[in-house]
Amino acid sequence: MPEVDLVFPRAWLELADPADADQVFRCDLTWLTSAWTCIFGAGCQGIYDTAPDAGCCTLGAHFSDADDEERVAAWVERLGPDRWHHRDAALGKRGQVRRKGWVETDAEGERKTRVVDGACIFHNPVDSPAGYGCALHSLALDSDVHFVETKPDVCWQLPIRRTYRDVERPDGTSYLETTIGEYDRRGWGPGGHDLDWYCSGNTEAHVAPEPLYLSNERELVELMGRAAYDALAAACAEHLRSRSALAIHPASRHTG
Repeated sequence: MPEVDLVFPRAWLELADPADADQVFRCDLTWLTSAWTCIFGAGCQGIYDTAPDAGCCTLGAHFSDADDEERVAAWVERLGPDRWHHRDAALGKRGQVRRKGWVETDAEGERKTRVVDGACIFHNPVDSPAGYGCALHSLALDSDVHFVETKPDVCWQLPIRRTYRDVERPDGTSYLETTIGEYDRRGWGPGGHDLDWYCSGNTEAHVAPEPLYLSNERELVELMGRAAYDALAAACAEHLRSRSALAIHPASRHTG
C-alpha cells in the first residue's frame, strides 16, 4: 500500500497532568495505538532516494537546547574509532575530538550535528568496519542504557512530536497545552512534502507486534513524566478495547 493521506479522522484525549495542575496533555490516541515501529536497516527507504541507507539521518540533528548538546557531548567523548566511522573528521591538530568537529550551525544560526558524506557525522555507512547505523545508538546498546540518554532529543523523539501552546479558558484562567502526536511530513515544515519517503504514514513501518504507546514507553515517559504516561497507557488500552474505527491508524489498518 502507498503512504496514507495526511488527513484522516483521529481520536484525541485531553489528560490533566497529575504532576502539574497547570499543564494538560492533548494526546493523539490514533497515533499512539498504531503499529508503527522504526524499520531502519529493515526496509527503511530513507527520506531521500539518493541516500536510502541513511534513513532520516541525512540532514543531521538539531539540538533542542544547550543541555541537549552537553548531554550528547559527554557520550561523544566515549566514542572510539572502532564504533564511530567519521571520528577522524572531528579531530583537531592534536588528535583529539573537538566540539566544532561534530557540531555546525545552520543558515538560521541553530546548532546541529555536522553533516559528513551526505549524512549526520554519527551515521556509520553500510560497509563501515564500525558497524552500520548510528554510533550513538550503538554506544547505548553496548553501555546497557537506553538511547534516549545518548542521542540528540530529536533523534529519539521522532516520529513522536511534542508541541506546546498556552490556552486561555473562558473564565480567564489559563494552562499549558502539551500535544503528543505524530511527527508526520508536515512537522518538517514546507520541505516535508518534498521528502521522497517518510515512515510514519507508510504501511511498511506499521508492523510492530504491540502498539506504539507500549513499544515507546521510555520515550513517552521522558516526554510526559511517569504519572502522566501511566494515565495515558490506561486510556490507550481502553481505547483499543473499544474497537472504535478511530482507534486504528490507516497505515496500521492496511497491514492488519
